[in-house]
Amino acid sequence: MQSFDTLFVHHPRLREIAPEILSSYRCLEATFASGHRLLTCGNGGSAADADHIAGELLKGFILPRRLTPAERTGLPADIADNLQRALPVIPLSGFPSLNTAYCNDCSATHVFAQLVWALGSPGDTLLAITTSGNSANVCAAAEVARAKGMTIVALTGRDGGKIARLADHTIIVPEQETYRIQELHLPVFHALCIALEQRFFG
Repeated sequence: MQSFDTLFVHHPRLREIAPEILSSYRCLEATFASGHRLLTCGNGGSAADADHIAGELLKGFILPRRLTPAERTGLPADIADNLQRALPVIPLSGFPSLNTAYCNDCSATHVFAQLVWALGSPGDTLLAITTSGNSANVCAAAEVARAKGMTIVALTGRDGGKIARLADHTIIVPEQETYRIQELHLPVFHALCIALEQRFFG
C-alpha cells in the first residue's frame, strides 16, 4: 500500500517492523469493515496521539470524504455539504468530567479500564499507546478489553513491556528514549490512518 511504501522510504528503520505494522493495519481494517469501533488511550504525549488518531479518522484527513447521495437523504443541503464520512473512534482521554471524578472517587490506575468496560463491545479494538509498554492504566484497559472480547493493538517502544504480552498485535518502534519513541509513533499512525482512509473512502 502506498502509505506504507512512503513510510518506509522516509523512515527506513521502520522496515524491520513492517510485518507488525501491516498486521495491525489489517486488524484495524477488519474492525471498521465489520461495523465496530476503535477505542484509543495513552498518557501525556501518547494521550495527545490517541486524540490525534481520532481526529484523523473522524473527519477527512487526506481525502475530502463527501457524503454519498444516500447519506445525504433527509439532511438539509447546507449541513450535508459540510459533513464528512467518518470511522468511529473514541479517544478515552477525552472525558474530563468522568476522568477527574473517577480518579478522585475510585482509582486513577483504572480510569481507562472503566471506560473500556462502559464503551467497549466484543469485536471492537483497543489501540493502547505506551512508550514504555508498562503504563499501569493502559495495561489495565487492555486487561478489560481482553475480558470483553475486544482485540488489542499496542503501539510502544523499548522491549514492548507488559503491553506486548497483552496485545494481539504489537508495533514496537526501534527506540529507547520516550521522546524518540513518540517521534516514530507519529509517522506510523499517520500511515495507518492514510491507509484506512484510502480503504474506506478512496
